[in-house]
Amino acid sequence: MTYGLWLSAGGMQVNEYRQAITANNLANVDTVGFKRNLAVIHERRNASASNPAEAPFSNALLAPFSGGNWVRPTYTSFTQGGLEETGRALDLALEGDGFFAIGSGEDVRYTRDGRFVLDAEGMLRASVGDGRFHVLDSAGRPIRLDRALGEPVVGRNGAVTQNGEQVAQLKLVDFTDRNALRKAGTGMFENVGGDEPLRAAPQIHGGYVERSNMDAVSGMVDMIEVSRAYQLNAQMISLQDMTLGEAVSRVGRIG
Repeated sequence: MTYGLWLSAGGMQVNEYRQAITANNLANVDTVGFKRNLAVIHERRNASASNPAEAPFSNALLAPFSGGNWVRPTYTSFTQGGLEETGRALDLALEGDGFFAIGSGEDVRYTRDGRFVLDAEGMLRASVGDGRFHVLDSAGRPIRLDRALGEPVVGRNGAVTQNGEQVAQLKLVDFTDRNALRKAGTGMFENVGGDEPLRAAPQIHGGYVERSNMDAVSGMVDMIEVSRAYQLNAQMISLQDMTLGEAVSRVGRIG
């Protein structure tokens, strides 16, 4: 395999990965609280440039060439999504940095999807995770409300009141390093780093949900660009293969 074939094949692999990331983002354009993924592409330096001591026999003609592309770790964009009015008192949208804390036993997750429901036992539950996650209060305990006290109201600061009296305080957190957060199911994140979550103070809008931060138009533009880049690399492989075939057949005849 020639150097050019290797580079073009690597380019196809990278753009195939970019296409998968973009397709997943587009599939979640209507998912409440969804945060789009970013595929970061990095130039790979060849061995002689990245570590000359380990490549003493490299060809001087090839030394200035690129080593192709590779995909760095995929990042998540936590930019604010637009707010959409629903009219439901327990639909909550965060404006600003932070997450709702939800838990199921010892399993704690974090979400921007504020579509909460009150079950028959008065437990406040999140819609994500098939409803098995409780919404946690500022002390990390599941929030239980008395249905007899009427419809709960959530204030801008996360205070939950019933019949004019505060009965709970939502746990709102953020992280110094958000790269430590990993997606764990639709609309949820888990903290895989060692840092403890910090107290956050976003503004809460009752009767609203936060839409996905993925824009369908820009996503389609990205998909077209990725598709064209993939096709160009495939064409380069075809052209180089034809060139090799011509070289072999003609050199053989001359010989």
